[in-house]
Amino acid sequence: MVGTADDGRIRCGWAVQSGDPLYRDYHDTEWGRPLRDSAALFERISLEAFQSGLSWLVILRKRENFRAAFDGFDAGVVAKYTDDDIERLMADSGIVRNRAKILATIANAKAVNDLDVDLSELLWSFAPPARPRPADLDQVPAVTPESTAMAKELKRRGFKFVGPTTAYALMQATGMVDDHVAACWVPEAARK
Repeated sequence: MVGTADDGRIRCGWAVQSGDPLYRDYHDTEWGRPLRDSAALFERISLEAFQSGLSWLVILRKRENFRAAFDGFDAGVVAKYTDDDIERLMADSGIVRNRAKILATIANAKAVNDLDVDLSELLWSFAPPARPRPADLDQVPAVTPESTAMAKELKRRGFKFVGPTTAYALMQATGMVDDHVAACWVPEAARK
């Protein structure tokens, strides 16, 4: 499915269905673009976990609040959060107040700090070979062998809230796969 926004550009249907410019801008400038910065990848893992069961638009609308609440997603800082920080986060109406997801973010920060390899290197090691863009969204899987393997390895290393579906969403968002539909105006990004 594709959609056309008020600017006449053809986009992936999900990017225009809501009519929210924030969603459209995210689609146009971030989603599917290769992201290799480990700090930014930790933020994305965290936000994908918070998104579980919710609309991504909810997370996008709260993204700046999340960044402020979680010290810019600095894994070194978040890994040291105490019970007081957990209670502070649970009281913060600017974020999704879910104790399990907050605890998972702290656990994931600790897991990042314990890695014997750079987070970017670890995550990108699961990127599949490039493939043609799908003709429509019906051809986009929710889970792949690569996302299943990524989730298994992340869990083995102590990460939480990173099942195969969340791992695949992370792969899509960070350009490890390019699931923009073929008719979408967004140029194909080179995956290096």
